[in-house]
Amino acid sequence: MTAPGRLDLEALRALAGSGEIDTVVVAITDMQGRLQGKRVTAAHFLDEVAEHSTEGCAYLLAVDVEMATVGGYAVSSWEQGYGDFVMQPDLDTLRLVPWHPGTATCAADAIWHDGSPVAPSPRQVLRAQLARLADHGWHALAATELEFLVFRDSYEDAWTAGYRGLTPANLYNVDYSILGTGRIEPLLRRIRDEMGRAAMRVESVKGECNLGQHEIAFRFDDALSKADEHALFKTGAKEIAAQEGFSLTFMAKYDERAGSSCHVHLSLRDADDVPVFAGDGGPGGAGTSPVFASFLAGMLATVRELTLLLAPNVNSYKRFVPGSFAPTAIAWGHDNRSCAFRIVGRGPSLRIETRVPGGDVNPYLALAALLAGGLHGVERGLELEPAFAGNAYDSDAPRLPATLDEATELFARSAVARSAFGDGVVDHYTHMARTELSSFRAAVTDWERVRCFERM
Repeated sequence: MTAPGRLDLEALRALAGSGEIDTVVVAITDMQGRLQGKRVTAAHFLDEVAEHSTEGCAYLLAVDVEMATVGGYAVSSWEQGYGDFVMQPDLDTLRLVPWHPGTATCAADAIWHDGSPVAPSPRQVLRAQLARLADHGWHALAATELEFLVFRDSYEDAWTAGYRGLTPANLYNVDYSILGTGRIEPLLRRIRDEMGRAAMRVESVKGECNLGQHEIAFRFDDALSKADEHALFKTGAKEIAAQEGFSLTFMAKYDERAGSSCHVHLSLRDADDVPVFAGDGGPGGAGTSPVFASFLAGMLATVRELTLLLAPNVNSYKRFVPGSFAPTAIAWGHDNRSCAFRIVGRGPSLRIETRVPGGDVNPYLALAALLAGGLHGVERGLELEPAFAGNAYDSDAPRLPATLDEATELFARSAVARSAFGDGVVDHYTHMARTELSSFRAAVTDWERVRCFERM
């Protein structure tokens, strides 16, 4: 074992031989950010999958949330027979799954049988931007802070109730409250400890503003590893909650109260692991570098057209409410939570916190979008506007897209997106968004029934 919770093949073979591990979860992350794959026996993983991979239906990157087949995707269709792609395990991601007995897991890359990447696969989208970053001699460090709502109802009971009338784990605002978080500390402690035993560096858990809302923060790591851990955490947290008779949701906006965010922290280092954002000062202010200024300028210049990858669902846009700690203005500031980009830390810890994503974000796509935007600024030498001081909600700064419709059309027309990701990836995720919008427009909501049943 290379580190507590981490595994290599030798350690896995030893644990399988002693009977301590009998199952390995092999999974890709789909468009919605969910783990999809197989549970294989440890013996089969060691004998076959580790070296020769396994396969999965390519429709995993061409279905909606309900797993219904959707026409119009280039990667998979009835016309193509819905064939397979290869799920190639990344052995560097082998780790224990403490919340399931005798289980390990391994993230996989989606590749075609000729060895080429399945370009729209979220892990491949991020890998492509990391390769661009490497061409500059840099690598990215990232961390995520995920908020979620906890309910004292099982997932099955919540489903039966139509997700209405659920009992929040806390009945009042427990933001930073030690007493309030103590009410469900057994659940939070399990999540913290078992993520730690799965080799994830949890820093803290705290209460948040909505009823039953909490946040977990993870220590920074390289961007790909952080996205892998983020996706595994979301699945694991739901599984632990279910085992304890609770349910939790990462919806961006569950009700009219505060939404759930996913703040993404990002910084760059060079080949010698020296921080790239820190410097002698300039447009970014004291202690910042020219790279910091141009990278942040690129993020500001491109965030509107790349918002689809940061806010991918109809529900995502209901977070963007003035005065809600979710941003509306495209501005940056030093430790200013009213801005879309908040600058925190100094020296080696200097980083950009992006406050746009909600808890529903796909971490691979979000990080890919932020890197693509930053690289756009660096490669074109964009100049950074002055930091915003004050309440950005009341400013005349440009606004984030207000709806999924707006974000989708901006993304579809974006020359930056097509240059960074390729036409195939842009068309793929544009089609995903338009499919979701079509489904949403066909739905009749509770709001409509309450407004219209008797009074119209």
